[in-house]
Amino acid sequence: MATYVLVHGAGGSDSWYWHRVVPELRALGHDVVAPDLPIDDVTAGLAEFADVVVGAIGPRTDVILVAQSMAGFSAPLVCERVPVDLLVLVAAMIPVQGESASEWWAHTRWEQAVREDEERTRRSPEDRYDPLHAFFHDVPPDVVAEAMARGVRGESATPFEQPWPLAAWPDVPTRFLLCRNDRFFPAEFQRRVVRERLGITPDELDSGHTPALSHPKELVARLEAYRAEVEGTR
Repeated sequence: MATYVLVHGAGGSDSWYWHRVVPELRALGHDVVAPDLPIDDVTAGLAEFADVVVGAIGPRTDVILVAQSMAGFSAPLVCERVPVDLLVLVAAMIPVQGESASEWWAHTRWEQAVREDEERTRRSPEDRYDPLHAFFHDVPPDVVAEAMARGVRGESATPFEQPWPLAAWPDVPTRFLLCRNDRFFPAEFQRRVVRERLGITPDELDSGHTPALSHPKELVARLEAYRAEVEGTR
């Protein structure tokens, strides 16, 4: 069995994001680690995020590292420090050397892509930063209610301002799962960025930006298919 390491993204998120995925993976016999990143610590940046993940992994082996959204900036740093069998990026940001997360938006032409997607789907630009519209539009109502009741953690700007330190993408098998109904990172935008920056074709899931909340069983099925594929090449 594998060790799944699940890394949440930004936006005030924490390990609760994975609470519907963790029991599904454990029911299959896997070890699962879902650390809380210190997103509210102004002294913590990408390296410190990686420290937390590496510490949570400890001596575990057969690691499958799953990175949601902003975790695409810190997860590759983990791959440089511990053996990782597979890196799975889910609706994730893909950095290049020297680029900060704050610069990523302009460099990838995100604003234009979202505006075009809003025009195509006739969504209001005013809804772009409303979590209910951008992130929870396909999440079950009871899960949305729980998320709203939990509130949002404070978030430091530190990891957004630091340049990505790696010279190249780590030499680790990498898969990218984009979400076709993602309003925050539209599908066509993700297809282009993944092709330009990783040189691979992403796989696709019928979900919004938060599949661990909206489609946990389908997400687990994809992760397990990736695991089987990589194990079959050994």
